Amino acid sequence: MKRNPLVAPVLKWAGGKRQLLKDIKKHIPEKFSTYYEPFLGGGAVLFELQPSKAVVNDINEELMNVYLVIRDHVEELIEELKKHERKNSEEYYYEIRELDRDKRKYEQLSNIEKAARIIYLNKTCYNGLFRVNSQGQFNVPYGRYKNPDIVNEVTLRAVSNYFNKAKITFKCGDFEEAVKGAREGSFVYFDPPYDPVSDTSSFTGYDINGFDKEEQIRLKELCDKLNKKGVKFLLSNSATDFILDLYKDYNITIVQANRAINSKADKRGKVDEVLVKNYE
Repeated sequence: MKRNPLVAPVLKWAGGKRQLLKDIKKHIPEKFSTYYEPFLGGGAVLFELQPSKAVVNDINEELMNVYLVIRDHVEELIEELKKHERKNSEEYYYEIRELDRDKRKYEQLSNIEKAARIIYLNKTCYNGLFRVNSQGQFNVPYGRYKNPDIVNEVTLRAVSNYFNKAKITFKCGDFEEAVKGAREGSFVYFDPPYDPVSDTSSFTGYDINGFDKEEQIRLKELCDKLNKKGVKFLLSNSATDFILDLYKDYNITIVQANRAINSKADKRGKVDEVLVKNYE
């Protein structure tokens, strides 16, 4: 399938991989049958590679709904986003953000309206960050941007076209379930919530279930199972002592990334991350 340069992430997602794509691409196997991505997030790697057969997953229902709506109802989504664009203001932003505070009201929204809401909030909220509180409610303040790109029709249509041309299975659940069908010849890219570099930087905001050390260990055990089956995997994570020790039996490359998402300005900047793989 010919790669389309217009296919790109629709949402800005915490821990997004756009800036690390050059490093990641160096480590992608030349050939594989099915591409698996169990922690899809903003999908930067998927959209860069544009495999013709893929299984993608994220535990975040809101996010996976956005992708399904882009695939099945892109024109209706664009019209819905234009309504948000016309009304965009700080007052309107909080009105739309509050919709998930009333479960009964929220459930009355169509999937298209829910998807448009998330894209609108993502484009206009502070730092373009998806974050929910312990009740699962979107809680990022208004961003006060001059001209936010709320309706990116070109990208939305290009992504929709790719989703419809390629054979992609969309899942919403546990990462282990997502790779159940992986066989020798498949390739899995893991981009889990990172092991926190410090106790205060714990990244649990995008999903109310959190992702702790036990989950990291469960993921490593899954990598071991895939390795035994002859499935190639590549994994991104922070270069903490815990992660370096956990994956010490695999091929580890240290890469540097700019991480802007930190409340303390002096903690932003270049940080070490790891790329772990089970092949040369």
